Amino acid sequence: MAPRTNPQSPSSHLADSHDLIRVQGARENNLKDVSVEIPKRRLTVFTGVSGSGKSSLVFGTIAAESQRLINETYSAFVQGFMPTLARPEVDVLEGLTTAIIVDQERMGANSRSTVGTATDANAMLRILFSRLGEPSAGPSFHYSFNEPAGACPRCEGMGRINDIDLTQLYDDGKSLNEGALTIPGYSMDGWYGRIFAGCGFFDPDKPIREFTETELHDLLHREPTKIKVEGINLTYEGLIPRIRKSFLSKDKEALQPHIRAFVERAVTFTACPECGGSRLNEAARSSRIKGVNIADACAMQISDLAGWIRGLDAPSVAPLLATLQQTLDSFVEIGLGYLSLDRPSGTLSGGEAQRTKMIRHLGSSLTDVTYVFDEPTTGLHPHDIQRMNDLLLRLRDKGNTVLVVEHKPETIAIADHVVDLGPGAGTAGGAVCFEGTVEGLRAGGTLTGRHFDDRAALKETVRTPTGKLEIRGATAHNLRDVDVDVPLGVLVVVTGVAGSGKSSLVHGSIPAGAGVVSVDQSAIRGSRRSNPATYTGLLDPIRKAFAKANGVKPALFSANSEGACPNCNGAGVIYTDLAMMAGVATVCEECGGKRFQASVLEYRFGGRDISEVLAMPVTEAEEFFRAGEARTPAAHAILARLADVGLGYLSLGQPLTTLSGGERQRLKLATHMAEKGGVSSPTASASTHSIGSGARASSRSSRLNRVYVLDEPTTGLHLADVEQLLGLLDRLVDSGKSVIVIEHHQAVMAHADWIIDLGPGAGHDGGRIVFEGTPADLVAARSTLTGEHLAAYVGA
Repeated sequence: MAPRTNPQSPSSHLADSHDLIRVQGARENNLKDVSVEIPKRRLTVFTGVSGSGKSSLVFGTIAAESQRLINETYSAFVQGFMPTLARPEVDVLEGLTTAIIVDQERMGANSRSTVGTATDANAMLRILFSRLGEPSAGPSFHYSFNEPAGACPRCEGMGRINDIDLTQLYDDGKSLNEGALTIPGYSMDGWYGRIFAGCGFFDPDKPIREFTETELHDLLHREPTKIKVEGINLTYEGLIPRIRKSFLSKDKEALQPHIRAFVERAVTFTACPECGGSRLNEAARSSRIKGVNIADACAMQISDLAGWIRGLDAPSVAPLLATLQQTLDSFVEIGLGYLSLDRPSGTLSGGEAQRTKMIRHLGSSLTDVTYVFDEPTTGLHPHDIQRMNDLLLRLRDKGNTVLVVEHKPETIAIADHVVDLGPGAGTAGGAVCFEGTVEGLRAGGTLTGRHFDDRAALKETVRTPTGKLEIRGATAHNLRDVDVDVPLGVLVVVTGVAGSGKSSLVHGSIPAGAGVVSVDQSAIRGSRRSNPATYTGLLDPIRKAFAKANGVKPALFSANSEGACPNCNGAGVIYTDLAMMAGVATVCEECGGKRFQASVLEYRFGGRDISEVLAMPVTEAEEFFRAGEARTPAAHAILARLADVGLGYLSLGQPLTTLSGGERQRLKLATHMAEKGGVSSPTASASTHSIGSGARASSRSSRLNRVYVLDEPTTGLHLADVEQLLGLLDRLVDSGKSVIVIEHHQAVMAHADWIIDLGPGAGHDGGRIVFEGTPADLVAARSTLTGEHLAAYVGA
C-alpha cells in the first residue's frame, strides 16, 4: 500500500486553517439571530450603544460556551463544586478557544485579601525573605499574615483591633426587663432576652448603672458557661464575646442593613498596637533585607518597591527576583504603580480591579487563549489609555485572540476587526450593523461610525459661581495638604491620572454637612427580587393604577406579597440547593417565570397584565403611561427620569444584580433627581438659588441637597449618549444644583465651567492641585498632561 501523502505543503497545514471563531444564530437576551465571524489571534472590538447586545454576544454567548465546555472536561466530582451552566441560545459556535474573562467585578471584600495576595506578588516576596531575610523567620509561610505561624497573635493577622462603644449596647438607666439592651435581635421576649433574664448572674429588674463590678463583668465579658433556663440546658456568654462572634467575625457587607448600621455605630477599628497594623508577628517583622522587613516592602508604593527589588543582587534567587521584578513592572506599565501590595483588594475600583487581574495574564506562558475585556479603559486618564492599548496589543502579539467591549474611540482605533451592534438598545438592538475595519466603520453610516470622530467644543461662556466649598489642609491618602475652593452653582470637573488623588479630594475631603449627594457605581444593596421598578418606587403607582382599574387590593400586584406565584414565591425561578453541589435555578413551571398567580394575570390595565408591564423597556413604558386609558402621571414622571439618564432600554423587572456599574450609577442618579428641588425631565423649569459663600454655602446647600458628586458617569456610555449626559448635567446645574464630576472623558472636560486638575503623577508623585480654572485656560496653558490631551482633543 502506498504511503499516504499530505496534499498540502508544510506552509499551509490543515491545522492552520482554523483561524475564525464562527457564531451562527445567537439569540441570548436581545440578540436577533446574530451570525458573525471573528478572526483568531487578532484584536476585535465590539461597539454599540448601551443595551445593544455587546455583552450578550461576547460574554453571554462566546465566553459562556467556552467556560461550559471547559467545565465539562472535569470529573463529575469536581463538576459538583461548579455552577451548572446552560448552553447559550445559539445554533452553531465553532473555533472556540479557552476564554479568560477580565471584567470589572470588584474583588471580594475579604479583609484578608490584598493586592499582593491577589497577584501572587506576596507569595514571591515571602520566598525571597525566607531565603535572604536576616535573621530568618523560617519557611515562607512564617512571613504570611494569613497563617498562624506568621500572623500577629493580638489581631490574628487582621492589622487592626476593634473597640466596642458600650453606650451603643445598652441604656444603663434601664433594667434588662425594661429593655435596656439596644442590640438588634436582643429583645427581652426573644431567646437572648430569656437567657440574660434567667441566667441568675444579676437581677434583671435592677438598672444596669447600679450593677456591681462583678455583675457588669458577667453581663459584658463572662466566658461561655453552661446554665439551665426554664428547664432547658443552654450556654450563657457575655455580650461582647457574643457580638464579636455573631457580628464582627462576618464580612460587614454580608450583614443585614440594620445590623450593619449597628456595627458602624458601635464598633471603632484602630491599628493593632502590637504589630502597628502590619499584621505580622515579631519574628516576621524582625527579619530584614537591607534594613527593610516584609511589611515595609508591602507598604511601599509599587513603583518604589520595583526600584528596591532591582537593587538586590542575589544569584541564589536570581530567577525569583526576575519574575517578581516583571510582575511589579507590569503594575507600573498598566498605570497601577501608585498602589501598594498591602492595599486591601476590596477597596479597588472596578477599573483598578480589572487591571490588577490583567497582571496575572501578562506574564502567563499560555498562548492561543481568548481574552475577553469589559471596557478596559474605565478609570483611565487619556494619558493611561495608550498604555492600556499597548498591553492589549502585546497580549494579541503573543498569539492570543483579544475581544474587547469598548466605547472609547482611542481603543476602537487600534482594532484589527470591529463588530458594531445595534442599531438601538434593548428590543431596538441585537443586530450586527457593521463588521470590518476601523476605516470601514468610519465610512459606514452606523451610529458609532457617525459619532466616531465627534469632538466636543470648548464652551464660549462659562457660568458664574454662586458660592464655594472650602477645602483646607486635605491630607486623605496621597493628598499633600491641599487647599482648594470648589465653586458652587456650576459644573466642576475634577481630573488627573489614575491615582492622582481625585477621589481622595472629592470623597474624602469635602467638609461634613456640605449637603453632598454621592452617586457612585457601587452595588445596590438588595435581593435578586429587586429591580428598577421596586428601587425607584415606580411599582407603587403602577400597583395602585392596576388596583383602581380592577377594584381589588394593590398588594395583589406585588410579586413579593399577595399576588406572588405560590410555587416560586414570586421569584419566577426555583432555586434548588444541591448541598455540596452548586445550586441550580430553573424557571418556575407554574407561572412560566412571570412571578404572579394566574388569577392576578387576568386583571388588565390599558390592555396589559402586570407581568407584561414589568417586561416593558423604560421607553415603551413611558409611552404606555403617558396618555390614554393607561395615563398615570406619577409612573410617567419616574420613567421620564430613567429615560433622561440614558436607561431607556432597561426592562422594569430586570434584576438589579444584572446591572453594570455605569447602569447602577445612572439608576441612583434618576432616583436622587426625584428629591425635592431635583430636575425631572428635559422640560423642567430652571430655578436657580443664589447662595452666599463659605460656611453659609455649606449649611444652606445641605437643606437643598444641592451638591451632586458623580464618579465617572460616562462609564458604559456610547459616543452618541455622551451628548445626552452633558445635557442632563446642564439641566441639573440650571435647576439650582452644584455638580462635581470626577471624569477622564475629554467631552465632559470641555463642557465644564471649571476644572480642578490633580497630579502631576500618581501616588506620592500626585496629590497636588496642578491647575484650577476654565477649560479654555487649561488648553491655552497646556501645562499639565490633562491640558495637553484636552488641547489635542479639541483641535487647539
